[in-house]
Amino acid sequence: MAYVKRDEQGLIIAVFDAPESGAEEYLSIESEELIAFLTQSDDADAEDARAALTVSDMALVRVLEDLINTLIDKEVILFTDLPAAAREKLANREKIRGQLSDLDNLLGDDQGIL
Repeated sequence: MAYVKRDEQGLIIAVFDAPESGAEEYLSIESEELIAFLTQSDDADAEDARAALTVSDMALVRVLEDLINTLIDKEVILFTDLPAAAREKLANREKIRGQLSDLDNLLGDDQGIL
């Protein structure tokens, strides 16, 4: 997702990778409106393009992580086939994702106790 700032006419004037003052609205990185803004010939701002790429990179990391896990699950590759640094990064992300999932389950299991 990309956070956008709009002018009085509702046109995108800036793009950020995190919410900013006046830029709380988020758009999908595939949004036609966002793509049009970023590809304007003379008006495209390099900083806006970098922000959009950063957002896109974060989404792509998750896609690659899921792809690697699928290949491992289907035994196309073995976890041990990966370089040590890649194994460590994947293991750390899985651990963090597990902790977040546990927190979501803890906070989301409101059974009306209170």
